[in-house]
Amino acid sequence: MTDEIWKRAEIDSPCVKVCVIHPETRLCTGCLRTIDEIGAWSSMTKAARQAVMDDLPDRAPLITKRRGGRAGRLKRD
Repeated sequence: MTDEIWKRAEIDSPCVKVCVIHPETRLCTGCLRTIDEIGAWSSMTKAARQAVMDDLPDRAPLITKRRGGRAGRLKRD
């Protein structure tokens, strides 16, 4: 038996399995994609996915660290 049987053509993805949407920017705090980009990822062309991935480093400054829980909510108000 060879490993060829188990090979799959995986889609490149920036997902790091930290799926939390930032409340102000509406970006995933893990991969920095929008909800629409995440939902359409598997049906996007390779070029479209690459364009999004090329844009991700520019999105990093949009995500600010925030405190969770009650203290975070009180600080925002």
